[in-house]
Amino acid sequence: MPPVRTTSAPAKVGVIGTGFIGTGLFYSLESRPDLHYQAGLTRRDPWTVQGIDSERLTDSMQRLIDECDVIVECSGDTIHATPLIREALQAGKPVVTMNSELQVTSGSYLHRYGYLTEAEGDQPGSIAALRRDVVAMGFRPIVYGNVKGFLNQTPTRPEMEKWAALQGISLEQVTSFTDGTKVHIEQVMVANGLGADLAPGGMVGGDTVHDGFKEGAYALAEIADRAGIVMSDFLMASNTPSPGRDRPTPGVFIVATMPDARQRTSLRYYKLGDGPYYVFERPFHLCHFELSKTIRAVLDGDEPLLNNSANPRYGVAAVAKRDLTPGEVIERGVGGFDVRGKGVAIAENPDHVPAALLTGARLREHLCAGEMVRFDHVELPQSEALEAWLHVAETPQVRTPESVA
Repeated sequence: MPPVRTTSAPAKVGVIGTGFIGTGLFYSLESRPDLHYQAGLTRRDPWTVQGIDSERLTDSMQRLIDECDVIVECSGDTIHATPLIREALQAGKPVVTMNSELQVTSGSYLHRYGYLTEAEGDQPGSIAALRRDVVAMGFRPIVYGNVKGFLNQTPTRPEMEKWAALQGISLEQVTSFTDGTKVHIEQVMVANGLGADLAPGGMVGGDTVHDGFKEGAYALAEIADRAGIVMSDFLMASNTPSPGRDRPTPGVFIVATMPDARQRTSLRYYKLGDGPYYVFERPFHLCHFELSKTIRAVLDGDEPLLNNSANPRYGVAAVAKRDLTPGEVIERGVGGFDVRGKGVAIAENPDHVPAALLTGARLREHLCAGEMVRFDHVELPQSEALEAWLHVAETPQVRTPESVA
């Protein structure tokens, strides 16, 4: 893509979303002399939005298209955002997302309309950025990893309300983080975007709580090696302090090998260990603080950092958290108390319903807790996101293997 920035004037940034990320991005751009928060799209009354100047807010997508050089989507709402991104791309605007839920559901459909990239700052973009460094040094990734310190697949609403209040984020966010939906979404996107695989049978990261971070990273590398794959997964590391135990961080990591055996002495000297596995950790991800890096890269004409690819092989299926009865309406597909998300191979589960599409869906059949939701189980509201997924699901999955090129 040719550079978008053609003058020395600050680039005009449009933002879809006025929640935690959108508001944080407004604050961040206020201190960036080369970037200007031009307009934000909101579904709320602008006067009720805390933290963003009301005159910069609008309910008109056309205003963002007309006034902005680049558009950032961070609403977290796949159904809402899909047509908006398509409109922006059709108008020739590059779009940066911090919305992996959207990417794994309709991103591959939107990909064909124009320049679409996930941002550095959330886990998928941070893994992609770390990969660039690792590959540039001559290493071959074998595991793309995420770190979790807790997992409860069936949290209660009172528990999640308490933690949402303590953390200062939405109930939906804290619930999707806790029940594993978010990490499955993130690692499915990494697998699709970087040409990696999930472990045979699905992600294994939640099966074991490891005493230390590196212990867990090496365990995943051994699984990947035995399967002969480059693997996207996560690890559970104990949060309990203990002498000699390395604590989990809210970051990402890559386990890689060094093909050149002559370099192993140097790597030992540089304190990376004896091999064959070398762990590269990025012990943070700062979301809206880092978004400006990707915005600048887009303006400079760089290639997309990461997206869900044109031919994804994995999706995030919805799995019932409790017994569901005919006639029930699912409150939320991501971050609710009816279903959770689980990464699956599309070819093996062609009729699975993506978790992000289930908001407002009505049950046709009884489902037991733990059962995967399939299209004949539910009546789904019509949406462009649904049409996008059906288009993607009908496209033959062409393997794009991991490469160090």
